[in-house]
Amino acid sequence: MRIRTLFAVATVMVALLLICGCTGTTQPDTPVDTEKQQLRIATTTSLYDTKLLDRLSAIFEEEHNAEVLIVSAGTGKAIEYGQRGDVDVLMVHDRAREDVFLADGYGTNRRVFAYNYFIIVGPESDPAAIKGLQPEEAFTAIREKGMAGDADVIFVSRGDASGTHSKEKAIWKGAGFNYSTDVQGSGDWYQEAGTGMGATLSMTNEKQAYALSDIGTYLAYKGDLDLVTLVDEGDILLNVYCAMQINPEKYPDINSTIAKDWINFMISDDVQKEIASFGVDQYGQPLFYAAQDDWEKIGVTLAEVTDPVL
Repeated sequence: MRIRTLFAVATVMVALLLICGCTGTTQPDTPVDTEKQQLRIATTTSLYDTKLLDRLSAIFEEEHNAEVLIVSAGTGKAIEYGQRGDVDVLMVHDRAREDVFLADGYGTNRRVFAYNYFIIVGPESDPAAIKGLQPEEAFTAIREKGMAGDADVIFVSRGDASGTHSKEKAIWKGAGFNYSTDVQGSGDWYQEAGTGMGATLSMTNEKQAYALSDIGTYLAYKGDLDLVTLVDEGDILLNVYCAMQINPEKYPDINSTIAKDWINFMISDDVQKEIASFGVDQYGQPLFYAAQDDWEKIGVTLAEVTDPVL
């Protein structure tokens, strides 16, 4: 009886092991989990605030078994992260500083993936009467009214060394003003937010002031704002976005493979279509335009928008 009992128990145990798959034998078709690679990106706030990066990151993570870690800051801060080798990829929109970054050996494999335009927004009452003017003319009118003491005329600047702040300075220069002596600190009419684009728009709305914004972030926040677009034409308002890899020769510890994968992903046909359609359903127009469609129009080479990173 004892032998029969032991045999019966053993038989039951084997059956249970077979049922739960706990025999220790790996089946040929059993998938083996691999550790996710981490991709660290420092980006300008507009790509983050519009949720474009959320959308693209989700696609990339699934395709590449990766985890995308994003630091959203103005272009100036993002570049600092890149200069320290704290990230694998930099995504910004300030060509002059991008060129310096590359020349100094911090970055490599720059590719252009999107563009949109800056706009000047303000209250519908438009106390400085800038609607329809060229950007340089609009800035001049705002400054004149502000300097004359018109309490209704306020300009809110990013004031954070971002790509938008750099564009603002370029417009002031184009209008004939020295930013440091003629604009910054020249009176209560000019106020610096020191924050990202979304927060700057919120501050501008509270003060019923004027501001320079990329159109993508403005559209994303428009539902919560009383501000309207007053100036949207002028060659200087072009806003071009790029991605570049942090140079592995300077920082050998960066994840060079996943960085190249991301850049190639951004200029791929599928992602270019995703960029071109992003926001259309919700806002009636795209928040960004695909660079591959208009490389000549935005002043870059075909190679900058199509050549894969090897």
